[in-house]
Parts: sequence; structure tokens; C-alpha cells
Amino acid sequence: MIYKFSEVLNDLVDYFLLGDILLLEDWKQVNNLSDDLATEFTTNESGDRVFAEGIVIPMTGIENYPYTILFNLSGDRPELYKEKNRLQFRKSGYSLKVDHNTLMLFTWPILKQFTPEKVNDLISYYKVHKKPMIELANGWYQIEILGGETLQDGDYEPTFEFVIQPTAAEERIINAEMNESFKILSSVY
Repeated sequence: MIYKFSEVLNDLVDYFLLGDILLLEDWKQVNNLSDDLATEFTTNESGDRVFAEGIVIPMTGIENYPYTILFNLSGDRPELYKEKNRLQFRKSGYSLKVDHNTLMLFTWPILKQFTPEKVNDLISYYKVHKKPMIELANGWYQIEILGGETLQDGDYEPTFEFVIQPTAAEERIINAEMNESFKILSSVY
């Protein structure tokens, strides 16, 4: 199955985060961090730890474009590999843990007031407005991130495709660089 989301914006910050946002809230509580996770992540080691522990994947270099987002659980050839599309990069070596049956792509501003109420409001907003959030069984997943352009309604749109494969906890590997750029060069914008 492939889930597709259109017109996804970065909220004017060059960052996306991929993960189980409720697991991130749990992690914040267990580690006694403030509700300002943006400051926590940029002033101490918590940002490195949240990545190393498979809670979220930070994605930097996100230009201010509308994006097409694909969550690919099909096991088939990724959409960005198909002939009409334009693959620019493929990054692998990411592992994520899902504890609340939810995987979501969210933006940096939520981290500034990361309270249970704000998180629940965001989840409700995502459900109502069909934003990039899917249900997944709890467990560990290997994530490969592809970036490029896909043909959408006659134009090439900047696209991220997340190829998601379940894995056993003991097989999880995070051997990717945390500060890699995910910048996509757009031929349209």
C-alpha cells in the first residue's frame, strides 16, 4: 500500500521530522525535558539522543515548496524509481520505533510548545485535513528516504518517498548521518 499526501508545507522552517509523535511526547516526559523541545534539541544532547534511539528522523534542508509525500509500505519498486519520475537521492540506514500505531511527518514549530494538548490538537488537525500521518502496527521499522520529483497533474512536484519495512528490534540499525541535507532541487519552483 502507498499513502499519498499533496501540498505538504514546511511551515516556513527548513525542517521535517518523521516519527511517532506520541512516542516523542513519552520520551520527553521520561527524560524530564521542558515543553520547549526546540530549545532542548538545539542546546543539549537530547536531539542527538532522540535520533540515536529511533524516536524521530530529523530532515534538514527542506525548501519552502509544497511537497508530495509518499509512505510506501507496498514492498514494490518505489514510485521515485519509475521512469517518468526524477530521483535525486536515496538515503538509507534509518530505524524508527512506533509505539502508538502512528507514523507522522511533522514540522519544527510544534516543538516550541510540545505539550500533550498541542500534540493532540495537531493529531486531530492531521486527521481532519488529511495530512501526512498513517496507522502502523507497533514495532520497529527500517526507513529508506527517497527525494526527487514526481509527475503530478502534468507538473513535476518535489516529493519525499518513505519506504517503510518492518524489522525486529534486535535487527534495528541506525547508521545514517543525523545532519544530512534533504534538499530537493525543484524544476518548477
